[in-house]
Amino acid sequence: MRISVPGPEPVDPAAFDLFDPESYATGDPHPAWAAMRAHAPLHRQELPDGREFVSVTRHADVCRVLGSHREFTSERGSLLQQLGQGEAAAGKMLVATDPPRHGELRRPLNRMLTGKGLDASRELVCEAARAVFRPPADGEVWDLAACAAELPMAVAGALMGLPPGDGPRLLKWTGMAAAPQDPAFRVHSAKATLAIAHHELFTYFSEQVRVRENGFRAEGPDLVQYLMEIPAGDAPLSREEVILNCYSLLLGANATTPHTVSGTVVALMENPGQYRLVREDPSLVPGLVEEGLRWTSAAGSFLRHAVTDVELSGGTVRAGEAVAAWVGSANRDERVFTCPYRFDVTRSDNRHIAFGFGPHYCLGAAVARLTLNAFFAEVVERVEEFEPAGEPVHLASNFVAGITRLPVRVRSSSRAASVRRTAAPPTEAPPTEARAAAVRGESDEGERHGVDRAPTDRRTAGDPRHSPGRSGDPAGR
Repeated sequence: MRISVPGPEPVDPAAFDLFDPESYATGDPHPAWAAMRAHAPLHRQELPDGREFVSVTRHADVCRVLGSHREFTSERGSLLQQLGQGEAAAGKMLVATDPPRHGELRRPLNRMLTGKGLDASRELVCEAARAVFRPPADGEVWDLAACAAELPMAVAGALMGLPPGDGPRLLKWTGMAAAPQDPAFRVHSAKATLAIAHHELFTYFSEQVRVRENGFRAEGPDLVQYLMEIPAGDAPLSREEVILNCYSLLLGANATTPHTVSGTVVALMENPGQYRLVREDPSLVPGLVEEGLRWTSAAGSFLRHAVTDVELSGGTVRAGEAVAAWVGSANRDERVFTCPYRFDVTRSDNRHIAFGFGPHYCLGAAVARLTLNAFFAEVVERVEEFEPAGEPVHLASNFVAGITRLPVRVRSSSRAASVRRTAAPPTEAPPTEARAAAVRGESDEGERHGVDRAPTDRRTAGDPRHSPGRSGDPAGR
């Protein structure tokens, strides 16, 4: 998806097909979003086959839709590509479950993926970032998007106790699941691509569960085993729930973090003065990460369905209507962000919702933040300058705002030294535990309604030590 710089001239929203994934590979939705925020904050689109959905684009409306589960349910599909199809995993998979069941599934995972549960693993994440970041010699063309794709898999695979050799095929399958219409992933048709991806990933995790049932134990962290053992409510998860949530956790990690990296590097090439600021003062790395998250808004949209009639800006959403909440637009809302089309690593009031909002605030946000901080701390240490070496190739997806190919050249830093810096900690103090819990949807208050501003939990965490074990054929063949 192209990003308007320095700011778009609003266009008729009908000029941009918000549903068509190809629109995002070749076009720029920001001019249409700008017009919608200004003049049509509640915009209806009907597809040729009769399906229709409502779009919300203002920050406050997007937070309302994502934050209020009693008004907008996640159990009929959370992605626009599911429009009219329903959700077979409703009530079983975290992202397709409303409170109170959502909280029963989420709270045990929070203990492992946030705060103290991950503090001991900070250095491991930094080491993963160093291992992944392998720029070539000065002047050689390098596909940064391919490098970025390896980053979340290195961390998520370690957290889940998965053999590192499985990374390439897991990356392929999660790419197929997240963007089945994209030429880089499509096999025959989008429908066939999605079916293949689901079959392969569910078979893979079924086998991962089976080997653990037969006694295999990873030497390090093992989220698969953890899901098999945790109580969720008054009973353990079923085998199906374990497999579905393993799929969801891996997809969430692989589908967005790489595109945050690539999109942020594009922004830095377009704004070299901002990169110089960070290189001169590496304590700005956390600010760079937060602005990169806002700027790229890699998880560009989420789908909800109205439970009852709801008044939003611009009119009424009727009970049963599908609602697309455009995070990418909310993160450019002029009502919330000063100069929203300026990439600014020193932005002080960055209330972005790149990790979502309310009960479904991204479970892996702390891990993603630490991973991105570690990666860009390494970049700032080792790279003097990025320069484009060709046109980026954008992802065809109405869910993920991404880049599948980013040819660049780098000039190595003269100060890259034998002593390496670990990721700079975020500069913001964490919110109170009660507020952080409400933002993530863990408290009763968070389950009653969305909070009044975007999440501000800047705590970072890492993944514990990992020494992969043998698992036989993970594909189950």
